[in-house]
Amino acid sequence: MKKYMSFFRMRFQMGLQYRTAAIAGMTTQFAWGLMEIMVFRAFYAADPAAFPMTFEATASYIWLQQAFLAIFAAWLLEPEIFDCIVSGNVAYELCRPVHIYDMWFARSMASRLSRVALRCFPILFVALLLPKPYGISTPSSAAQFAVFLITLVLSFLVSVAFYMWIYVLTFYTISPMGLRIMVASVVEFLSGGGVPLPFFPEKVQRVLEFLPFASMQNVPLRVYSGSMSQMQTQQAVALQLLWLIVLVALGRTMCDRALRRVSVQGG
Repeated sequence: MKKYMSFFRMRFQMGLQYRTAAIAGMTTQFAWGLMEIMVFRAFYAADPAAFPMTFEATASYIWLQQAFLAIFAAWLLEPEIFDCIVSGNVAYELCRPVHIYDMWFARSMASRLSRVALRCFPILFVALLLPKPYGISTPSSAAQFAVFLITLVLSFLVSVAFYMWIYVLTFYTISPMGLRIMVASVVEFLSGGGVPLPFFPEKVQRVLEFLPFASMQNVPLRVYSGSMSQMQTQQAVALQLLWLIVLVALGRTMCDRALRRVSVQGG
């Protein structure tokens, strides 16, 4: 465990060095969040009762999404890992006394958390200062906030476990570019990145809620905004735990099989 904690710590400290990139990213996320809220505001102005979430809840959903974007974003993958696989340098990784899946998992966690650490607090602070209903609302109770934190941690782990599959599948492809583009588009749409899942048709929503994508950003953001009942929250947490176990177990197995078949050429 100490070996993986060392990988995590080094990658986390490295990610904290990119402060200028973080400032640029925050500026983009502020602008994007305000644009999304204004678009939803135009639709809510026509008929607020036609929507499954209140405008205040939707605004909170959007600001939390921007604050924790680095946790969920499907396009924030590790280019070093892809280069390592494509170039054949994975052979050097195999010489280390660690399991390569666990090492990459720790690196991915650290990379995403370092980005969140630099950006989330300024975004949340400004969002709290915005006037209602455009800003982020506070949780209705301490219990709701505690459940939000639990679901946020689980969604983070599920997201990393799912994206680990992209690295593993790269062993079977010539170039990871097509796979990355396809996965980024699918995950963004089905996890509630573009439109919250409650806005989907009811039959479609029922199907999506059982997929691993719904266990990512959809659950914690809806828990915080108060758009999930207690029963729905309990089911969502159970699904998060289930998908985390399944994704990690199958991902680790697939990684072991890919490494047994890997062939590195060169001098």
